[in-house]
Formats: sequence, C-alpha cells, structure tokens
Amino acid sequence: MTPLSRKDVLPLIRLALREDAAAHDLTSRAVILPTVRIRARIVAKDTGILAGGPVAVRTFHAVDPSLRCVLIRREGAALAKGQTILTVEGRARSIFAAERTALNFLGHLSGIATLTHAFVQHVKPYPVKILDTRKTLPGLRLLEKYAVGIGGGHSHRSDLAEAILIKTNHVRAYSVQRTAFSKTIKEMVQTARRKAGGKFVEIEVMNFTEFKTAVEAKPDAILLDNWTVTAIPKAVSCLHAARSTLNARPLLEVSGGVTLANVRAIAKSGVDRISIGRLTHSAPALDLSLEVLL
Repeated sequence: MTPLSRKDVLPLIRLALREDAAAHDLTSRAVILPTVRIRARIVAKDTGILAGGPVAVRTFHAVDPSLRCVLIRREGAALAKGQTILTVEGRARSIFAAERTALNFLGHLSGIATLTHAFVQHVKPYPVKILDTRKTLPGLRLLEKYAVGIGGGHSHRSDLAEAILIKTNHVRAYSVQRTAFSKTIKEMVQTARRKAGGKFVEIEVMNFTEFKTAVEAKPDAILLDNWTVTAIPKAVSCLHAARSTLNARPLLEVSGGVTLANVRAIAKSGVDRISIGRLTHSAPALDLSLEVLL
C-alpha cells in the first residue's frame, strides 16, 4: 500500500476545512478563551479496521501546526470498542475547529477499510482479489481507494486513463455501424489493443453467448457483469476448456450484486477478481468521537 503523500492529501484537507468554516468557529470563539489548552482523544465507539490516521493528524496540523498529535493505533489495526486511536493536545479552539473534519475523514475511511476487510476475510482461502471500482465520491477517490488497500483490497483502475474497459454501452454504440455482434467484439478488442499502448484491456459481457465471443477475442480480462452465482462456474469451465487454444488465459472478473452473503460462493467458482462498488459507495462510517480528557 502506497503511503498518502502530504502533497496529495493537504489540498483535500484544506477544502474540507474551508467547507466547515474551521477558521470561523463561532461557538469556540464565544465561550473559550484563546489561552485555554486541553488534551483530547479520538475513541472508537464500535469495532472495525482503522484507516486514515495520518489524514486525521494532518487535519489537526492544518488548523494549528503547534498541536501535538500522537497516533496510538497503526493503520490497518483492528479496533475494539472504547480503544483510543489518537490523542491531541494544545489550544482548545484549534482542536475544536479541526474536530469534525478529522472525524469525518477518519470515520469514512475506516468504514471503507472495515467493509473491505470483511469481504477479504469471507473469500479466504480462495486465490481471488477483492477490487474496488470508480464508484467513489467526487474528490475523494484517492483517499477511498487508499482505505480499500488498508482493508486488504485492490484498486481496479484509478481513472479512465489507466486501463481500457469496454462496457456494454461501448459495444452498443460501436455496433451501430456493424451487423454482427461477434465481429463487433473482436474488432473492438483488436482496436483497443492497437491504440492502448500496452495498457490492460478488459471487456464486459452480460451472458454466455457474449462470453464465448469475448474469449475468442483474447482480451486481458473478461468481466461477468450481474451474472447469477450459478452461471459463473459455467464460464470458468468454458475458459479452462479453451485454454489450449489461447496464448494466455484472460482473467475472469465478476461484478454486480456481490454481497457478503454470496461472495464466498463466487470466489469458490474459480474466478480471479471480484469488483465491488459498495466498498466505497455504501460503506457505513465507523462510529468515532472526540473526548476531552479532564
């Protein structure tokens, strides 16, 4: 997992602090003297996996570099209810100004890591990768994909420029000028390879007929989108049978409708990758709070 760089994260933190008007905290200015110093801690109110500790620290320092922050738990650590994640000491006004933004980052990222970790644990011991998708909140993709990695998952593609993924709508748009579906698939994969400059080429298929055509086109990966759990093994068997005629076996990926209830069965079928949008778009935030220590 690549560490988050200060250069990448600091603009996101500053934007979030401006959104919360952290420099204009009316409450603290009204009731707390500027000379008051306190010590506080961020505590887990539920179990989960920690992600975003360094982001929380940088958030406090973005408000007031003199604040003394100490991370008690490492990234990826399993949290128990009531455990201290970090402590912060310094000007009370500064701590309160940064509090909500730091908690928002920490709770959201830890929630993603926690859900990802649950999926990763469910597919053991099968050699399948759990992947995220591009279904991320605008502006937060870097942080959300980082949290997936902390939870044991992997990045699918970071953006549209990283790899080629020919989806059903691409095929439909391309096939306007073609009559044979099989010719469309093969042409698209060949064209993509020619223009991709060596980048990864994947194609999405909706049914078994499309799948067999995609196998013949020899992409780097084939995405089984919204297939039933019972239909997936048929594709795996077909690909194994075609292995002798292929120079390299395409990776098999499953996406759509994946839950904690069915992910193990999907992994057992023998696919290589399972991409799950809910890792980022539906992960519940981990419940955390900041407590002033008396």
